[in-house]
Amino acid sequence: MNTAELLVQCLENEGVQYIFGLPGEENLHVLEALKHSSIKFITTRHEQGAAFMADVYGRLTGKAGVCLSTLGPGATNLMTGVADANLDGAPLVAITGQVGTDRMHIESHQYLDLVAMFAPVTKWNKQIVRPSITPEVVRKAFKRSQSEKPGAVHIDLPENIAAMPVEGKPLRKDNIEKTYASFASIRAAAAAICQAVNPLILVGNGAIRAQASDAVTQFATLLNIPVANTFMGKGIIPYTHQLALWSVGLQQRDFITCGFDNTDLVIAIGYDLIEFSPKKWNRNGEIPIVHIGVSPAEIDSSYIPNAEVVGDISDSLYEILKLADRQGKPDPFAISLRSEIRADYEQYAHDDGFPIKPQKLIYDLRQVMGPDDIVISDVGAHKMWMARHYHCHSPNTCIISNGFAAMGIAIPGALAAKLVHPKRKVVAVTGDGGFMMNSQELETALRVGTPFVTIIFNDGGYGLIEWKQENHFGKGNSSFVHFSNPDFVKLAESMGLKGYRVESALDLIPTLKEALAQDVPAGIYCAVDYRE
Repeated sequence: MNTAELLVQCLENEGVQYIFGLPGEENLHVLEALKHSSIKFITTRHEQGAAFMADVYGRLTGKAGVCLSTLGPGATNLMTGVADANLDGAPLVAITGQVGTDRMHIESHQYLDLVAMFAPVTKWNKQIVRPSITPEVVRKAFKRSQSEKPGAVHIDLPENIAAMPVEGKPLRKDNIEKTYASFASIRAAAAAICQAVNPLILVGNGAIRAQASDAVTQFATLLNIPVANTFMGKGIIPYTHQLALWSVGLQQRDFITCGFDNTDLVIAIGYDLIEFSPKKWNRNGEIPIVHIGVSPAEIDSSYIPNAEVVGDISDSLYEILKLADRQGKPDPFAISLRSEIRADYEQYAHDDGFPIKPQKLIYDLRQVMGPDDIVISDVGAHKMWMARHYHCHSPNTCIISNGFAAMGIAIPGALAAKLVHPKRKVVAVTGDGGFMMNSQELETALRVGTPFVTIIFNDGGYGLIEWKQENHFGKGNSSFVHFSNPDFVKLAESMGLKGYRVESALDLIPTLKEALAQDVPAGIYCAVDYRE
């Protein structure tokens, strides 16, 4: 057995089903070992696409997604997706090939110090310098990646080490025990909640990672406290719940911002500051905060909790419920906000304007998608509308990257989502800018057999940046943001896919239903009106 074969045995031991990546000269021995393993290697068209696939796989399953590249340019191409997983809290293991250790001390073709390069965008990374340490490196990589807060790790394997003979076997996986909050912190949180007149719950992605949806819903219902979620906390409480105030996180003032203006206590549950800065809702640090999470609160001058409950989130919420005797009704102001938010959402149900308003497009998408179906949002102007107007029944049914927020994630992410949940409908929602960054992975989706639908918001530019420019410099004052596009229908057809062009607002729902019924990936190209 050589080191590459031992590495693959260790990956099998970790339960790895898929590896996304590209073949290269320096990872030949790993690829040969994978041929004889239970792991399916998915050859992508770009390493960034591979990393995004591993990223979304990890976010949906809680198990580290794995991506593989060769050295040099292959490894640098992985960087964006690895960084995205790390800042979004998605478990990912990146494996790179490398030159032999016998030529690292001299100037060598395609050689970069990959351990140094990946250090800023990973939780941990290591080069395998001896064959015998492979089981320890792999086990540590997965443990670090999947431990709270999850993130990316990196393993670098020099080609001469990969070929060396070795004896060894995978290490036994240890169980990560839950930790529980102290009674003192539980009592302090319960006291703060009982004393509050207009409390508000803010839920982030940490609560979804902790699978605390039922506990959060019960907690909010029994204590009559309205709930807002971050972009990455969608579905933690059903959007139809009478206490759901939907998503917060827009940089501009919105309905829900008024709810934070009126509250006298924010109960932050699984809230990651990277998702939505507390300076946006607690600029002066005057709103009292109860922090409930698996990890201690991050340090921020606008986020200094009065009570900090650190431990298993569901257990903490149930323990607080035992002590919190709050008979008050929800803040009437917050409930009136919910009515206004819903009215704003519903007003686009019958809008027949064309180009289609993004609110109408997203409203119709919600009508077609089932409660457990999955949408993956790319990054751009459409992401703001998706965050504000696409609402969820359950967690992990709308995937938005709002940590690193990298363009190009939607199509690779949709492929991964379809692998994880083959029986669910999956839709990638992207702008024409994000689409062209990783559209090549539609060929991968066709080849792998993962039919999903891509909806392209077509406006011929980088719309979100145009908004920013006009906010800074005045209406109509934008530059360097416009481009032309190919004929998207012909592009889809040339790849063996189904292509559709929406010509009116009435076309959208029947077109979407037809596209979702195809057994190959499909693209729907829709002109959008971003004037609002």
